[in-house]
Amino acid sequence: MAHKDVMRFYYSDIKNLTDLLNQLVNSYRLLIGGAGELNTIALATKNEVKDAIKRACELGEIIDEVIKAIDKESDGYFEYSILKGQIIKYKIEENIIRTEIEDELQFNNSERDPE
Repeated sequence: MAHKDVMRFYYSDIKNLTDLLNQLVNSYRLLIGGAGELNTIALATKNEVKDAIKRACELGEIIDEVIKAIDKESDGYFEYSILKGQIIKYKIEENIIRTEIEDELQFNNSERDPE
C-alpha cells in the first residue's frame, strides 16, 4: 500500500474518532440535562437522580478515553501534514504559483467583462 493511502486511512480513522466524540458529547449533554430535569421533579427519588448523574459520569469517562485516542492519533497526522507542506513549499517555486494565480485572475476577469 502506498504511503499516501496509509495516511488517507489514518486521516479516516481520526475523522471517525472525532465523529464518535461528537455523538458521545451530544449524548452526554442530554444525560446531564435529563439529570437536571429529573432533579426538579418532585416525585423523583434521590437515588434516581444519583443514578442519572452516574450514567453521565460513566459516559464522561468514555469521552475522556476517546479524546486521549484522538490526541495520540492526531500527532502523527499533524507531523505528516507539516512535513508535506514543507516539502511542497521547497519543491514549488513561488514564481510559478504567482504566475498561475495571476493567469487565473485575468481569466476570471475576462469572463466577467464581456466586450
